[in-house]
Amino acid sequence: MMNQQGRLRTRVAVFACVSAVALIADQLTKAWAMAALSDGQSIRVIPGLLSLTLVRNPGASLGMGSGATWVISLLAIVACVALVVLGIRTISTKWTVALSFAFAGALGNLIDRVMYADSFLNGKVVDFLNYGWSVGNVADVYLVVAAVVLVVLILIGEPFSQKELDEKSAHIADSSSDSEADAE
Repeated sequence: MMNQQGRLRTRVAVFACVSAVALIADQLTKAWAMAALSDGQSIRVIPGLLSLTLVRNPGASLGMGSGATWVISLLAIVACVALVVLGIRTISTKWTVALSFAFAGALGNLIDRVMYADSFLNGKVVDFLNYGWSVGNVADVYLVVAAVVLVVLILIGEPFSQKELDEKSAHIADSSSDSEADAE
């Protein structure tokens, strides 16, 4: 049986590997979009559903907050730190993977804001996945998928911490002893 330190090392490795691969994929797709697409040019991929259109977005989702890009950048820094801390604190590999995708998404867009900044943390995110109602990027896909998975993990009761696991185990033990007492 693996000890606590070994499990922590495994979760950290999973977090680092998933985040790194996801981040590299995000940055490569953005580099491709900047090289292959002209501003405003659209390439239809799935008619009526998805096209590729290069947009440089100073705001957050749907362009909100474009006047406060530096605030969005600071929030992204805080989110990245929080996601790393949560990724280290969880005992669940499922939580670790979901948190690592959220981290890669937040960091991928933060990298854009820093690399393409006009002034301190006042850069624009490279978006190119045009859904008709919104234009995003691979990092945004990671953030949405991670959010959905995190909600599912909460709904199915996947323990995040050792305390939650112990409480869940105690509840199951209490329920089974109640059932045995009722059977007698």
